[in-house]
Amino acid sequence: MYRYDEFDLSFVKQRTEQFRDQAERRLKGELTEDEFRPLRLMNGLYLQLHAYMLRIAIPYGTLSSKQMRRLAYIADKWDRGYGHFTTRQNIQYNWIKLEDTADILDALAEVEMHGIQTSGNCIRNVTTDHWAGAAADEIADPRPVGELLRQWSSLHPEFSFLPRKFKIAVTGAPNDRAAVKVHDIGLRLHKNDKGEIGWEVLVGGGQGRTPMIAVMVRDFLPEKELVPYLEAIMRVYNLYGRRDNKYKARIKILVHELGAEKFRSEVEAEYARHPAQTTEVDQKELARIAEYFALPQLEKLSRFAPHFEQSKLDNKEFARWARNNLAAHSTQGYTIVNISLKPEGGIPGDATGEQMRVMADLAERYSQDELRVSHAQNIVLPHVKLEDAFTIWQELRKHDLAAANYGLAGDIIACPGLDYCALATARSIPISQAISRKFADLDKQEKIGPLKINISGCINACGHHHVGHIGILGLDKKGEEFYQITLGGSSGDSASIGTILGPGFAGEEVPDAIEKILDTYVKLRQPGEEFLAAYRRLGPAPFKEALYAAA
Repeated sequence: MYRYDEFDLSFVKQRTEQFRDQAERRLKGELTEDEFRPLRLMNGLYLQLHAYMLRIAIPYGTLSSKQMRRLAYIADKWDRGYGHFTTRQNIQYNWIKLEDTADILDALAEVEMHGIQTSGNCIRNVTTDHWAGAAADEIADPRPVGELLRQWSSLHPEFSFLPRKFKIAVTGAPNDRAAVKVHDIGLRLHKNDKGEIGWEVLVGGGQGRTPMIAVMVRDFLPEKELVPYLEAIMRVYNLYGRRDNKYKARIKILVHELGAEKFRSEVEAEYARHPAQTTEVDQKELARIAEYFALPQLEKLSRFAPHFEQSKLDNKEFARWARNNLAAHSTQGYTIVNISLKPEGGIPGDATGEQMRVMADLAERYSQDELRVSHAQNIVLPHVKLEDAFTIWQELRKHDLAAANYGLAGDIIACPGLDYCALATARSIPISQAISRKFADLDKQEKIGPLKINISGCINACGHHHVGHIGILGLDKKGEEFYQITLGGSSGDSASIGTILGPGFAGEEVPDAIEKILDTYVKLRQPGEEFLAAYRRLGPAPFKEALYAAA
């Protein structure tokens, strides 16, 4: 896991001291809200409906147990006892007082954390595969590149005033778990026939008001050229990106308006004007960073774990949890534990201070002192012995953290919506809770199979509704909340934007509408066919008929 060097420590400390002075001047009335706004946003502080919200960066989703305990401490001391893990692999607190914010940033700095790059027109927190460095299917761990990009982008003068916010995702696995095709820049690792590592570079993806799938601008970029090539992309965006209309300022609009070929040629021309600086220092720096992410010294274990297998035979609940929430590890005898933050009727992504401490303790004892945050708003213990899985499950059960719904209908993604967000047009949380209760029966969830239900409370799409297999968008309709349903979205390898089925539904009608959709799927699917594949084969017609024929 990456550790701050002298530069990082000094930089974060200076930023905290600067913000303390800025906040004090705002509290004294020496700064107006308009003057204070850009200063607070540079440190992840938003003004929401009821209070300030502080968003904290978790680069590439990786946490130590010490850092997780500090997040728990902040939740209990300065918030209302909980935090909300987001689709950007960050955490945010929704009930922050301005006068406490500098103290919170000080507390974060002590454990090498901050709120920088979680807001504003900058390169935001770089995200990656939540199983990075552990997954059995991985080519190489992408997090060293994620860290390199964090350092490169944090103080780069050319990227401090971009036309709009900018998001980068990286993955080192052939199966995309980082949603790279719906990011401003997505990077996918490949190996060529010579065994050399290179990156597929995708540009112009995104959700929000105008959802788009990224286009490929390079199919194989040598790793040593990655940073200068990304600089060329950023310079083209800075040069041509719209600043007169924020709705047309994202790079996806530029790529769309120029066309993929023209954009690609502009980037290549810019890259040619500034040859790659592939010096020995660059390679040494990447190697230095990579050392921090070396796979922990794991024990040599047998493939067969007797206690684990016997526990599954003795306990059907544990067997179900193991079936749904464990994933294949690259090392024999180990597993990846996915902790669902989606209990029946719960708020997706929320965790109490107590739950954070429990997860920190488990990571310290059983997972090489490491946790991950996923963009699906769950927590991961990446390096767990199979023989320890039953003990972990028993502890998770005590704290409402053992939901066996990972990847199923109950594993809903949802933004905070109108309960907190000043931009929202409808509530997301009550809808997610109602759907969760509707599909509480795990037998029913398993019968349906893998499914992604994503909910956003406004067109900004923080709940990733565009790429949900079933997407739900909350809208205001003459002062009332209505919910539009889309089908067929995906953020995976065959990424796609969902298609609107028809007129929206009142909030209380949404769970029944989802049930009708899923009943139709179960009735019409072919043996072994998952929901997304069935929708793509059948098209929207049978689902529309199920929802609207009797209307």
